[in-house]
Amino acid sequence: MRGGILSSETHQPSFRSINRGYNAVFRPGRLSLGLVVPIETYADGPVPTMDRHLERVQLAEELGYAAVWLRDVPFNVPSFGDAGQLFDPFVYLGLLAGMTRTIGLGVASVILPLRHPAHVAKAAATADSLSGGRLLLGVASGDRPQEYPALHHSFEDRGQRFRDSYDYIKRMAEESPSLESPLGQLGGHMDMLPKPSGGELPLLITGGSQQSPEWLLRNGDGRMLYPQAPSMQSKIVESWRAQSRAAGMPDRPVMQPLYVDLTDRPDDPPQPIHLGFRLGMHHLLAHLKSLKSAGVNHVALNLRFNQANIEATLGRLAQDLLPHFHD
Repeated sequence: MRGGILSSETHQPSFRSINRGYNAVFRPGRLSLGLVVPIETYADGPVPTMDRHLERVQLAEELGYAAVWLRDVPFNVPSFGDAGQLFDPFVYLGLLAGMTRTIGLGVASVILPLRHPAHVAKAAATADSLSGGRLLLGVASGDRPQEYPALHHSFEDRGQRFRDSYDYIKRMAEESPSLESPLGQLGGHMDMLPKPSGGELPLLITGGSQQSPEWLLRNGDGRMLYPQAPSMQSKIVESWRAQSRAAGMPDRPVMQPLYVDLTDRPDDPPQPIHLGFRLGMHHLLAHLKSLKSAGVNHVALNLRFNQANIEATLGRLAQDLLPHFHD
């Protein structure tokens, strides 16, 4: 049993230290691999079965994957075509925190304009505390217009609400915070508990989230980018990190998802699928090494379109890929 990368071994993080999950999953010059939940095939419709969902997360931990990633999908929107893991991410995080020991627990991503930031801060700090500091919190402005009127919010002003929510959540980690925000006021006479295990939540910003390049440069503990060719990803990562250093900001990690349909023949060349490839193991390994060279620190593999048995695929990926990306 490998027990994930959050094992008894210690690694000195060169990115800023935040919590156990962030420090282990994200390391400069390294690439770790995670999985998008649900870990199952559901190519023919938007709703997964959630068959053996908990056992598969526990198997992922046993095999040594770095993290699992949930999504915040409040409504099954037909035009979007994916209902995610069905369960509310924060409720599900509570279950996973108690049923796993070492694997990073991520959300990619919480749609901040659709939730009050006090609830996000409370739920996220709770999940972080219950998991022993394994929470990784992706945040986004959202891209499904149909959800906003259902919650009596405007789709057009989601960028401003995202910024206000982000600032609010950051402040909630302080002791007895004082806050004047369009989303609420606190005078320093009360506090929100629990506090995150490392003193703050690791907030990873998805895409542009309707923000200016200047705002993105100065905010966030990492970036979640959409899949692109390694050459394009390299340009984005290099530019962002160069600008960060010029602005006196520390280096921060970059991650991305990748849909994979792994074939039985290792030399099968890549064939494009939605946000990924159908391909053999040799080409998948080469692609991941290219992403590592491009500066990507973590890839969350999505097996929604995978045609082979899921448990067998998890085992093959762990055996043939993970050793190439360990220290």
